[in-house]
Amino acid sequence: MDGTLAAIYVLAALLDMGLTDCREAGCLAASGAQSRVWVQGAAVEFDREIIGEEVFVGLDLGTARGPFQPVIGLSANGDGDAWIGAGVKTQWRFGGGWFAEGALMPGYHDRGDGPDLGGSLQFRSALGVGYEFGSGATLSVHYDHRSNGGIETVNPGLETIGLRYAMPLN
Repeated sequence: MDGTLAAIYVLAALLDMGLTDCREAGCLAASGAQSRVWVQGAAVEFDREIIGEEVFVGLDLGTARGPFQPVIGLSANGDGDAWIGAGVKTQWRFGGGWFAEGALMPGYHDRGDGPDLGGSLQFRSALGVGYEFGSGATLSVHYDHRSNGGIETVNPGLETIGLRYAMPLN
């Protein structure tokens, strides 16, 4: 996988911003958003092979600018690799509790015994689908791609597919 996932997210978020946020309150107007803490268990895929598991925890901050909600996250896997980053996510609601969301998060990758990803700066892009319960908690499936975006000579990329549970903080 290349930067396709990131491009899909950026295009969808900008389209959403143009169709809704720019017409209502201003393209990047500040608004409140549901803050949540979440945990995700995922399978790690490298070179089309499942190589292990990862735990990914994060925090969705309680504010947004247009469709962009700040998010921070930290992940670790069985090979001793770790990643920490911050970025933005956007959520699209379909009614009846169903939603899709995307995210783009640059971050620092600390290599343990896992594959060489070509450098410490790794961009994590994700798309997911899920359901929000009446309590505000969500359950979703996420697919993400991590790479250095071609800024390094070595750029094999890494994917995860995981199940995420998020709990509201207020």
